[in-house]
Amino acid sequence: MNNKHTLGLLSAALTLGTSAIAQYSPTPAFDGKIGKTLADTQEAFPQRNPQAPAGAPNIVWIHIDDIGYGASTAFGGLIETPTLERLAKQGVRFTNYHTTAFSAPTRAALLTGRNAHSVHFGFFAHNAYGTPGYDGYLPFEKATAAEIFRENGYNTFALGKYHLTHPSDATQAGPFNRWPTGRGFDHYFGFPPEAWGTDQWHPILYRDTHREPEDPQGRHVTTLLANEAIKYIADQKSASPDKPFFLYFSTGAGHSPHQVSKEWIDKYKGKFDAGWDKYRETVLENQKKLGVVPANAQLPPRNPDVPEWNSLSDKEKKLYLRFIELYAGFISQTDYEVGRILDFIEHIGQLDNTLVVAVIGDNGAEGAGRAAGSFLPNAPDATHEQIVDNYLKHIDQLGTEFSSALYPSGWAAAANTPFRYYKGYPHYEGGTHNALIISYPKKITDKGGIRNQYTYVSDILPTTIELAGVKVPSVVNGYPQEPLEGVSVAYAIAPENKNLPERHTIQYHETTSAYAIYKDGWKASFPPEKDRYGRTLPASDTKIQLYHVREDFNELHDVAEKYPDKLKELADAFDAEAWKYNVYPLKPAWEIQDKNIYNGRNKVVLYSGSYLSPFSVPAFINSSSYSIAADVDIPTPKDDGVLLASGGYIGGVSLYLKGNKLAFAYNAEGRTIEVVSNQPVGKGKQTLKAEIRQKTGDRKRSITLYINDRKVGGQNFELGPARHSTEAFDTGRDTGTAVTAAYKPPFTFAGTINTITLESLD
Repeated sequence: MNNKHTLGLLSAALTLGTSAIAQYSPTPAFDGKIGKTLADTQEAFPQRNPQAPAGAPNIVWIHIDDIGYGASTAFGGLIETPTLERLAKQGVRFTNYHTTAFSAPTRAALLTGRNAHSVHFGFFAHNAYGTPGYDGYLPFEKATAAEIFRENGYNTFALGKYHLTHPSDATQAGPFNRWPTGRGFDHYFGFPPEAWGTDQWHPILYRDTHREPEDPQGRHVTTLLANEAIKYIADQKSASPDKPFFLYFSTGAGHSPHQVSKEWIDKYKGKFDAGWDKYRETVLENQKKLGVVPANAQLPPRNPDVPEWNSLSDKEKKLYLRFIELYAGFISQTDYEVGRILDFIEHIGQLDNTLVVAVIGDNGAEGAGRAAGSFLPNAPDATHEQIVDNYLKHIDQLGTEFSSALYPSGWAAAANTPFRYYKGYPHYEGGTHNALIISYPKKITDKGGIRNQYTYVSDILPTTIELAGVKVPSVVNGYPQEPLEGVSVAYAIAPENKNLPERHTIQYHETTSAYAIYKDGWKASFPPEKDRYGRTLPASDTKIQLYHVREDFNELHDVAEKYPDKLKELADAFDAEAWKYNVYPLKPAWEIQDKNIYNGRNKVVLYSGSYLSPFSVPAFINSSSYSIAADVDIPTPKDDGVLLASGGYIGGVSLYLKGNKLAFAYNAEGRTIEVVSNQPVGKGKQTLKAEIRQKTGDRKRSITLYINDRKVGGQNFELGPARHSTEAFDTGRDTGTAVTAAYKPPFTFAGTINTITLESLD
C-alpha cells in the first residue's frame, strides 16, 4: 500500500469514526509473547474473521421475475403458489410495495438499498450512456447486500439472474470486480451476469466466473438453481453450523421465454377457460377477501390494446388459453422449487431462524406479447390471422425447447389485476406495484398480517438489516460508504404497529423518460410522447395525471384539473428528487442503443472454444456487411462440425462443415437459408470464409463462400435480420438448439480451429 493511499484511508477512518479503523487492519496485532522455544512462548489466537451477532438469522431473498400483483394465489391470483401462501400465512404481506418498472434498475435498488439512478442503473447496463445515473457501473461506495452481510460474518450465495454487470466487464477478460463474486457473493451460479434471462431448457450458466457445461440430463434451469442452492446451504452448515447465510435466489421465471414441462402445463388445462375478463373479476373478489386491496376497490377499464374476451374467435381462445396455462405452470413450478429450498432449511432445523423476503415481481407483468403473444418467428408482413394459424399449427411446442414464448397482453393485464398497464410503465401502478412477503417465524408474531404502508424496493435491504440485527460497515473493501437511501419498514411488522403512518413518504419513478412521483399519498404521472417501442401515443395517453392514491389506490380518478396546485407541488418534488439522484438527463426508450464490448470495433478474433454471451455479439453482425473467416486444420475429410454458431432455432447464423462441404445457415423469420459449397474442403490447413452482404433496413442479402480465397458458392435472397436469441455465441460447436436442421447440436468440430475472424465489410 503506497503512502498516499494509506493517508487517504486513515483520513477516511478518522472522519467516519473508530468503527472504520478496523477495516484497515486485516492482520490483528499479536498480543502474545514470543520466546526462543515454544515452552517460553505465550501463543495468541486473535479473531481474524467477522462474527455474526449471536442468534443472527439466515436470510433468504426470493426474487421472481415479470409477475403481476394479481397472479399468485398469495395475493388473490389464480396461479397456485402454495410456498408463497405458506410464507404469507407465517409472515406479513405488504400490499403497497413498489418497484422500478424494469428488472435491472429494480435489482440495483434491491441489492444496494439505494435508488436505481443513484447507483447508476437508470436503465440496463447494455443500454448505458455516459452520465452518472445511467452508466451501468454499481459504485463501490454503495455496497451490495452481499458485501454488507459478508462483513457481518455471513456466507453469501447468489443464484439465477444478476443483470448488474456491464457488458464490457462480462467476459473472461474481466475485470471481475463487478461480477457477483466481486460484489460480495462467495458463490454465484446463474445466468451471464449482464443478461436479463436465458433459455429455460438450455440455460447459459456460470459457476462463479466460469461458464458451466450444459446439464447432461437436460433439466429445467429453475431445478438446477434450486439444487445448487440446497448444496450451498448443506455444505456451509456442515462446515460451520452456527454461521448464518444470505441466499439471493433470483429466478428466470416468469420472464420470457416461458418454458416448462408438459405436466406443469396440463395442471392448468381448462382452469382459465372463462377468459381474461372473468379472471380479473374473480381475482379482484379474491383480493378483497384476503384484504390485499381495499374493500371498495373497482376494476379499471381494459387496457386499450386488450379486446373483450368474448369478442375473440375460437382459434384465438384456444391459442391464448394455452399461453396462460404455460405461464401458470411456469410460475407454479418455480414456487415448487422455492419450496424445496425452504423444506431443506426446515429439515436441518433452521427455518424458524430464517428471515425470508419474497419479492413477487421486479416489475409488473410483461405486455410486450401484444395481441397474439409470441413463440415462433413470423414474416414481418404476416397478418394477425396468419400468426394465429402458425402458432396453432405448432401449439404442442409451447413450453418446449422449441418455443420462445410470451403470452398475449390480455393475460399480462389480467395478471396485473387490479392495476392498469404493464412492465415498462413507471407512471402506472401496473408497471411498479408488486407483491411482497416477509417471513421470520422466530420474530414475527402477526402471522398472516397485512401491511398497507408505502414501501419501495430500496427499503428491503435496510429492513433486512434491522430485522437481522447487523450493521452497515463504514468502510467496505477500502471504500468509505455512502448512506442507504431506503427506509426500513421493520417498524410496521409488530401487530401493535400495523397502522402506524408510513415513513417512506416520497419516491420518484423513472425509466426511459416516462416518470412519476409519489408524495404523502398523492401521485403525479408524466407519460412519454411515445411508447417503449417508439410508437407515437395518442394525446389522451400523454396527458399529465394526478391521483390521490391513498384513496384511489389503482388510479381510476384523475384529479389533475381539480388540484392544479397539488400537481405543481409534485412536479417540483420530482424535479428536486431527479437532480438529487442522477435521474437527469431523461432519455426516451426509442433513442437508447444496445452496447457491448465490441462497440467501435470492426474486427474480432476468436479462438477455439471461445464463448460470448448473446449480449456480446459484435454489433456489426446485425448492422452491416461482414465476413467470418476460419483458419483451421483438417486431418481427414470426415472432420465435420460447427466452426461458429450464434443463436438457435429461433434465429441466428452458423458456419459449419458437413459431408466435406463448407456450409452457412442464415435463420430468420421462420426460414433458414442454407448455402453449401460446390467443392469439397481439402485436408490440412485451410481458410474457410463466408461473406454476408446486407444493409440496415434492407431485406436484400447475399452469402458467398470461399475456400482458401476461392469462391465456391453463394446465394442472394430476401430476409430480415437474423435474431440471435438468448442462446450462445460459440466457436467449434452449437450449444442449445441448432441454428439449422442440417445437424444435431452440439455438432462439435472434429478438426482444429486456430482462429476465427469476424470483420465488418462496410
